[in-house]
Amino acid sequence: MVTPYISESSRVSAARATLADDECLRYRLDVVAASAVDVVHSAGGWLYDRVMAGWEVTVLLPDSCDSRSLRILGVWTSELDAAFALTPAGSVSQSLAVSAEAFTADARVRDKVLKSLDNGLTEVALWGDGWPLAVNRAMTRTQHVLSSAARTFKGYALAAAGIPCNPVDPTEPLLCDLATCSRVDSGQNRLD
Repeated sequence: MVTPYISESSRVSAARATLADDECLRYRLDVVAASAVDVVHSAGGWLYDRVMAGWEVTVLLPDSCDSRSLRILGVWTSELDAAFALTPAGSVSQSLAVSAEAFTADARVRDKVLKSLDNGLTEVALWGDGWPLAVNRAMTRTQHVLSSAARTFKGYALAAAGIPCNPVDPTEPLLCDLATCSRVDSGQNRLD
């Protein structure tokens, strides 16, 4: 039996194509927050569970934020200004999560949330208090039930952020859009 010769460049090209295909098939969640502490405290367990389910999770933060606690959860981080500079105007995320503090502080974030809610194709999740009535009406309250691994890693991330938290709550409250909240998502319970 003759083994065909495969050049090194062909193997590299095949590996890159496979990696590109895998990246295209992964779900993507963009998270916008005012600080790493806010993310870890309010949605850290949910994000950890998403990463473990194979999602690509990127947290966009203002520059000079310490992201060590987020790395414990397995998420990527990027600077908010750089991400907005690279994103074409009018583009929407596949899935978007935003803190109330980031929504209030940045008009670009407000615009992205409102466009995402209007297009109906983007899963939108929010956390925190003080959402405007126009946003609040389109959302429903849910509780994400954290896996035991998520509770453990969230505890480590909270400690790295300097927040004492023993024990870690088994759920995290979120607001999600009515369109995507009605579909079954493991680990989420609606609070009607």
